[in-house]
This record gives sequence, structure tokens and C-alpha cells, in this order.
Amino acid sequence: MVRTIPHRELRNDSSRILEEVRSGETIHITNHGEIVATLVPPQTRPALTRRPARTRIPWTQFEVPPADEGELPITQEHWDDVREERG
Repeated sequence: MVRTIPHRELRNDSSRILEEVRSGETIHITNHGEIVATLVPPQTRPALTRRPARTRIPWTQFEVPPADEGELPITQEHWDDVREERG
């Protein structure tokens, strides 16, 4: 069953109300008689599964191009270009 309470009751008794929601009750919250929110119990989610990251080039095979003479070897602009090429 869904219960409706004014926001004042939520403000004054939030711990009790959250315990009720946790135990399975759904509660509508009103402001000036209009429903503005609904508190529902959390849904159980399946455990997260891990999967390997998808990469096009393993980082061990990535080659940094040699720097031209008088130029810094790696710049932010260089890395931005690399990221655009990958994708």
C-alpha cells in the first residue's frame, strides 16, 4: 500500500520514514497537497561483473614519436592528437 505524507512529516521524522521505506513501504511526499516525490525501497541489483578493457593498441606497443631538435618531446597538444586518432 502507498502512503502519502506532507513534506513537513518527512522533515521532522526522516529517520523513521526512511526505515519504513527500507522495510518495503512506498511513500508519496506532498507539498501544499501536490505529490512532489515518491520514496521507494531500493531494488536489489545483480553483482557487477568485470570484463577486460577494450583497447585498440596495447599500451606496451604504443610508440612515442621522436621529438624534433629544439622541441619538447611530448606536449598536451600531442596527446590530444593521439586521443583523436584513437577515437
